[in-house]
Amino acid sequence: MSNRVVRRRTRAGRGDAATSRAGIERALAAGDVPRAAALAEAALAAGASDPMILNLAAWRREEAGDFGGAHALLRRALALAPGDVMIAGSIGAVLRKEGRFDEALAVLDRVVAAEPRHAAAWLERGYTLDSLKREDEAGVSYRRALALDSTLAPAYGRLADTAARRGRAEEARDQAARALALDPYEPAASAALATVAIEARDGAAAEARLRPLVARVGGDDRTRTLTLLGDALDRQDRTEAAFDCYRAAQANFREVYRAALEPGPERPSHRAFIERIAAQLDAPRAPAPGGDVPGAAATHVFLLGYPRSGTTLVENVLASAPGVTALEERETLAGTDGVLVQNDGAMPDLAALDPALRDRLRADYWRRVAALGAATAGTFVDMNPLNGAKLPIIAALFPRARVLVMRRDPRDVVLSCYRINFTPSPAAWCFSDLEETARHYDALMTLTERARATLPLAFHEVRYDRLVTDFAPTVRAMADFIGLPWTDDFERFDRTAQARGVRTASATQVRRGLFDGRGQWRRYADQLAPVLPILRPWVERFGFAD
Repeated sequence: MSNRVVRRRTRAGRGDAATSRAGIERALAAGDVPRAAALAEAALAAGASDPMILNLAAWRREEAGDFGGAHALLRRALALAPGDVMIAGSIGAVLRKEGRFDEALAVLDRVVAAEPRHAAAWLERGYTLDSLKREDEAGVSYRRALALDSTLAPAYGRLADTAARRGRAEEARDQAARALALDPYEPAASAALATVAIEARDGAAAEARLRPLVARVGGDDRTRTLTLLGDALDRQDRTEAAFDCYRAAQANFREVYRAALEPGPERPSHRAFIERIAAQLDAPRAPAPGGDVPGAAATHVFLLGYPRSGTTLVENVLASAPGVTALEERETLAGTDGVLVQNDGAMPDLAALDPALRDRLRADYWRRVAALGAATAGTFVDMNPLNGAKLPIIAALFPRARVLVMRRDPRDVVLSCYRINFTPSPAAWCFSDLEETARHYDALMTLTERARATLPLAFHEVRYDRLVTDFAPTVRAMADFIGLPWTDDFERFDRTAQARGVRTASATQVRRGLFDGRGQWRRYADQLAPVLPILRPWVERFGFAD
């Protein structure tokens, strides 16, 4: 049951209810969970309601992608059986699938505290920590699950996948072999072996590993398999077939997350959110007054731009210097959501914020940074490529911060975003359609450029093309802007990335050293043709036209 456990219960009953329950019990005993769930759904429609029936019906909804519906049924089940760790663990699973990762982790922490022998809950906790990009902690959780149940192939698979993404090929192969011995089609283990092959430039071997999996997996596993298959075909220079796989992967992502992420009247798209913020930046704003906040860094840097523009590379370059701490794509400004910016992008007059509120939000920011394990004694770099949407808030709370804006050829950026599996989010929904990716890029660049013209912040542009072709002068200029002295440690960023563990999709490239990823779009020019007119103004403005 997708590593969920449904506790079988038999209660006294009469007539049809007893018959239905007996049929469910027989189906479960035979290992036919879909049959048991269908019977539970029928029993629920007929008015039956006990924890087992609700849990099975919830599983059916979960498998169909109706995570909200599953969650509602599980809440009913838990009300009938308070303290049932099996049901609570299932709630943690659907919370994760709804994208409510912090809530899911809190639930699962309570479950494993109450029942430390609940192997499935440890496994689900690992999945949730992976979604939060806390891979080391996820690994601990997977190992706890395996200590309790050594037949959990997905736990071995996830350990293999993490090792592969971190460049530890032998460990990846070892853990994948353990998973595949239990389940020859375990998706994460197969993905790990394909990743190792792709990194070794053996696209054919990766394709052979992935092809049998496509028809066997669904949900997120199918999205990941199709994306990796696209990468395997790309390695063989079969770009048309590769793009077809990327398109199929994104279509599958949309199908899986339509209920949770598709924009509608009550849920504006991430692009609409950005456009609303940009429309409120027509006039210059005065600098916000502000005093010192306990725990604040002496030098505060925001690194932004756009996903796949080179922000991970720059973050690891800076993190290589003594006295510099960096955080990679964490929601450090989450405390401002619903306070300074609403779901539709509406903001109050940020220049007229109540000083007490401003100080409270600043303090909340630095508490979050500390809770995420970042030291702030020297220079702190907050890297989030989409924080361009929060530049008005950054200016209101941290007017003395330094802002690095990463620039890369828009065509390479948009293609790369379309080829990647991002953690499900409103922005990831935009990236699942090529035209919407280009329009989202246009919206965020419009906002960023308007912010540069109107907000009282110090900006410095870092160009990816210059970074990979003229590294030392480009980094020296960036360091001078921040106030950092030159150090040869900047040039050892690949070691920093290996030691820290890169959690973004750029892990492979950054570990290699100075990877030159320019001009990838040319091989896909035909597929990109429909969106090139949207990107052309930015290509020309940023000086990438040729």
